[in-house]
Amino acid sequence: MSLKIYNTLSRSKEEFKPLVEGKVKLYLCGPTVYDLLHIGNFRGAITFNLVRNWLELSGYDVTFVYNYTDVDDKIIKRANDEGVEPIVISEKYIAEFEKDFNRLGLKKHTHNPKVTEFMDEIISYVETLIKNDKAYEIDGEVFYAIDNYADYGKLSKKNLDELNAGQRVEVDSRKRNPYDFVLWKPSKEGEPHWTSPWGEGRPGWHIECSAMIKAILGETIDIHGGGIDLIFPHHENEIAQGEGCNCTKYCNYWMHNEFINLKDEKMSKSLGNVITGRAFMDQYHPEVLKFLMLSAHYRSNFNVTDEKIHQVISGLRRVYETLATVDTILDTFEKSESGKVNKNFQTTLTSSDAKIKKSLDDDFSTAEVVATIFEVVRTFNGLNLLKKKKDVNSWTTAKAFKDWIQRYGQMMALFQEEPVQFLSSIDDIMIKEKNLDREKILELVKMREEARENKDWDKADEARDALHAIGIDFSDTPEGVKWNVKV
Repeated sequence: MSLKIYNTLSRSKEEFKPLVEGKVKLYLCGPTVYDLLHIGNFRGAITFNLVRNWLELSGYDVTFVYNYTDVDDKIIKRANDEGVEPIVISEKYIAEFEKDFNRLGLKKHTHNPKVTEFMDEIISYVETLIKNDKAYEIDGEVFYAIDNYADYGKLSKKNLDELNAGQRVEVDSRKRNPYDFVLWKPSKEGEPHWTSPWGEGRPGWHIECSAMIKAILGETIDIHGGGIDLIFPHHENEIAQGEGCNCTKYCNYWMHNEFINLKDEKMSKSLGNVITGRAFMDQYHPEVLKFLMLSAHYRSNFNVTDEKIHQVISGLRRVYETLATVDTILDTFEKSESGKVNKNFQTTLTSSDAKIKKSLDDDFSTAEVVATIFEVVRTFNGLNLLKKKKDVNSWTTAKAFKDWIQRYGQMMALFQEEPVQFLSSIDDIMIKEKNLDREKILELVKMREEARENKDWDKADEARDALHAIGIDFSDTPEGVKWNVKV
């Protein structure tokens, strides 16, 4: 099965055919850097990290561009509010975003252009649009003439007669058409500005991405990504600009990730119901945020609730508990030169490889990948290798599992943590959430162990019941009692 991508432009899945065999040009709209990003903003970064990694695993050489919008009304407003220059705000929040990005362990992009680094290219782009009769200037302001671009609306499927003049479109009597949008605007006093043929000013929002794409990737790209809120007007206007300037197709495949709801409400700063990626990672763990995003298909709208978060934590725990078992086997069992991977388990791995390939080649269906990973974990745990120390195949089979889970984990930016430390951090999360006392838990565990050693079964049962009452699960293992907080 060849890779198929749901293309927003055609509203259908299409077989992926790159412009140049073996190479992919991928652009994802990055953040406007005036504040910390909320968890919904990170859905694109996490999703397209996987998209890029799968393309590379499939043999493609990927050039991945993720931009920073570092000149914008929101940046200027925040700078004015704080009494600093706009560049202070933009540089601060680029650095803050990169801290969060690095915590997530995502692979670095090929390019992270800033708008302010491409002013010459932006101005040249606007000049070409004017030359091609796709734009016009009035009083130092340049507008795109949508009446001169016949395909306007082909991405969003909006009809000009049905357009609402709201979304970032200023109604201006000077415009030839009310829906013409700004390419260049005169700067106001105190705003950052650049010299142009139309006077001192700065670019409109939409022109930035088109100019950076052309400068870095060329006139046509393979894949353009972003959230569904960018379909109109931003990406619609990008297409008009790109094809109006270059007289060729702008992008072959448009991918858009859906919104995330927080407790049944659309998450947005205007509603005041956002949680930043940093706050979420501080409260839980970067693994939880990534697994949360990848447990659903990128085109599905899903609801972030306490129950959903707990399901994700429970799933991560299952994988990491298995990885901890594997590490015990690899550290304490003897590696045999004659050892082979358990035949039935090898069959499971092989069939799972095929399932994962099929899932990801079908528009990056990560939810199915997660289900397949759980199948492999369940099959491995069913082998009970901890009880088969003398089996020459145990060490080799455990190593095969670890290599398999880490290969797909690297692709998803998951399962790379040290298992015992991660499991301990998960217990810390749940202890804090349930307002438990770790010292009290350890005291009860020790009390039960000593009672069992002394054959004081009543006291052992008392400790057991006390642990269960506060939500602690435990099991007796050759290495001692292992306990965790019920999710």
